[in-house]
Amino acid sequence: MKKLACGLALAAGVAALLPAGPAGAAYPERPIRVMIGFPPGGAIDTIGRLIAPRLSERLGQSVVIENKAGAGGIIALQQLLKSEPDGYTVLMGTMGNLSISPGLVKDFNADMEKDVAAVTIVGASGMVLYANPKSPFKSVPEMIRYAKAHPEKINFSSSGNGGLPHMAGELFKTATGTKLTHIPYSGSNPAVKDVVGGQVDVTFEATAIGLPFVQSGQLLALGTTGKERSPVMPGVPTIGESVPGYEVTNWYGVIVPGATPAERIATLQKAFADVLAEPEIKDRLASLGVTPDGRSPQEAAAYMNAERKRWMKVIKENNISTQ
Repeated sequence: MKKLACGLALAAGVAALLPAGPAGAAYPERPIRVMIGFPPGGAIDTIGRLIAPRLSERLGQSVVIENKAGAGGIIALQQLLKSEPDGYTVLMGTMGNLSISPGLVKDFNADMEKDVAAVTIVGASGMVLYANPKSPFKSVPEMIRYAKAHPEKINFSSSGNGGLPHMAGELFKTATGTKLTHIPYSGSNPAVKDVVGGQVDVTFEATAIGLPFVQSGQLLALGTTGKERSPVMPGVPTIGESVPGYEVTNWYGVIVPGATPAERIATLQKAFADVLAEPEIKDRLASLGVTPDGRSPQEAAAYMNAERKRWMKVIKENNISTQ
């Protein structure tokens, strides 16, 4: 009996030291799903698929990219908000669907400062104003003159209502006093392809998606949206050189549901930061016009919240809507 009692006591002591249930399990112990709110082929999809294999190596589990396109990235965001806060569902988004679209979508009731948690910023890049080579204008000043002489005749495509390409176009209209017609698409890839095909005149898009078409002569790069000229396109002037004060910079962020354990967020952030610091990844991102980041969750949250407030102010001041 004494041996049995001792055995039971020992077993109880060991059990008390073991983690209880899934919360104490090693993380990650199964594949991680990274949702992207846009179709395959866009800049964020290209970046996500570039780093996913390296993340898998760092985390010891498969990292699977899932495209959940629609509503300017809001469908993926809404799905994330319904997901378990366990670190196995992650959203990689753009500045558009993480900072702009939530404030423009009717009946979007989530609190982006409380209901989601930032993991990191993957990187940032300026955008480019692309035009079809057969357009009657070959520069930003020429486009402005043409637009003023032909109000609403120039149309511009975007990845969807409320996304950054849409906002870049709206800001261009306001800054130049021109009237352009917005044509929203479900993703960047089809939006750019229709400019290449001549169905649409211009688009504001990421360097990564338009650069191959510029190099092949299928698109013209009229201007870049950053404060300084892009090292990938040093011969292309900034839009700000013709339109003082115009500047738009895109960034790519990673978020999880708000109640995700801090230690799991830290694990994810470290994996992203380590991958983004790899020389090969840095060089590949640079070729796409993206400056890698990898900042801490706290720094990422502060940055995302500040960006959200900045863009909401711009939207209100310029009466921008998704209609």
